Amino acid sequence: MLPLNAANLAGLPAGLAVPSYDRSALRTGIVHFGVGGFHRAHEAMYLDRLMNDGRAFEWAICGVGVMPGDRRMQEVLDRQDGLYTLVVKAPDGSLEARVIGSITEYLFAPDDPAAVIEKMASPEVRIVSLTVTEGGYNFNAVTGEFMADNPDVRHDLQPGAAPRTTFGLITAAIERRRQRGVPAFTIMSCDNIQGNGDAARRSFVAFARLRDPGLAAYVAENVHFPNSMVDRITPVTTDDDREQVRKQFGVDDGWPVVCEPFTQWALEDSFGAGRPPFEDAGVQVVADVEPYELMKLRLLNASHQALCYLGYLAGYRLVHEVAQDPLFARFLLTYMEREATPTLAPVPGVDLREYQHQLIDRFSNAQVRDTVARLCAESSDRIPKWLLPVIRHNLDTGGDILLSTAVVASWARYAEGVDEQGRPIEVVDRLRDTLVATAQRQHEEPAAFIANRELFGDLVDNERFVSAYLSVLSSLHHKGAKATLEDLASPT
Repeated sequence: MLPLNAANLAGLPAGLAVPSYDRSALRTGIVHFGVGGFHRAHEAMYLDRLMNDGRAFEWAICGVGVMPGDRRMQEVLDRQDGLYTLVVKAPDGSLEARVIGSITEYLFAPDDPAAVIEKMASPEVRIVSLTVTEGGYNFNAVTGEFMADNPDVRHDLQPGAAPRTTFGLITAAIERRRQRGVPAFTIMSCDNIQGNGDAARRSFVAFARLRDPGLAAYVAENVHFPNSMVDRITPVTTDDDREQVRKQFGVDDGWPVVCEPFTQWALEDSFGAGRPPFEDAGVQVVADVEPYELMKLRLLNASHQALCYLGYLAGYRLVHEVAQDPLFARFLLTYMEREATPTLAPVPGVDLREYQHQLIDRFSNAQVRDTVARLCAESSDRIPKWLLPVIRHNLDTGGDILLSTAVVASWARYAEGVDEQGRPIEVVDRLRDTLVATAQRQHEEPAAFIANRELFGDLVDNERFVSAYLSVLSSLHHKGAKATLEDLASPT
């Protein structure tokens, strides 16, 4: 069994595709914050496609980890010279595997923040990209304001402090480039936020303003922040995935990535210092990303929320099990058709009805083995950005809100921390303690959960929303998830 690294590439089994290009000829042009499974199944994969075509050699990736948990990624990628196996799992059980070679460096910022800053200050780096999760932009979900009271942000604003945050590191690099007369790089968000580039701009300008108003003006005027829509279901890698790669492909990979066949990237063509020819790798480079991103956020991402809490309460633990249940599939399609799609503008080149049914097929892919628990995590960063805009739009226009409101109620029921069989639920959320404590009061105070204005704004003041919410929450408590769905998914 060969360990995956540069020295062993030539000796890997013939059935495993490997980089056809000379990796020693690559030069770092992109620094990426948040090297997880999704980045490696998406942006890094697209660049590897270009490199295998003999292009984009000046756009290799240097990964950066900021969080303590990123150290493991550093250790694995250092050991494997940045290489990893990408395994695409088709619904029929067939596998397609390729070793991806576009990541050539990895820096763990807590060990040496100065090295990270200097890497980004290099003139050859022209893009800094981000997958730092929905919560990584540090803005209030209701007001949109940058949260200056974040302890790590406060630390980074101290004179001479070694930066701890993505904002501190990247802003320090922008300032250094400005001092050296090096043009600013582009900051490219790849996170699931509506207007992710605009969100990044607001957060970085706000942070820079807290440091130096002159620097904030420079960032606002010189740094490009393209919007994008990214899509590929990429579950957490398991030990079973590692063992499958060993057995089927004859390579010992410490952290392979598994994903579905589908992939999409709609990217606004707004770059200040050049970019790879992404369109030649299958990326949709467009003038306006908004129709694509709203389609994805309100249909795919919000549907993930619609299935996960109810599915978990009903006893399901794998996503495909939920999606293959006709009751849940009907509920998801009804939500998409009746409540989400009316909030969307036409999407160029996309049949929305076909897209909805395609989503059910993707969710039903048993080979991917995505977990319901993964979708239930970090709800306080997801629900306000993906689902509440659907509710607000329909409240404003007189549209239906029952099913999307039911998803909020299912989150509140899930957050009680106990399933319908009395088993504990591990609630994973940055606001876990507050959410669980509030949810556990709702038997006595039914509206307690939605009274959190930091998450829900003024929705608690809307009689139609509150009435629908309380009705579903009561049903979940007295009837359970499946019986509630039977009522909700009826044709009328």
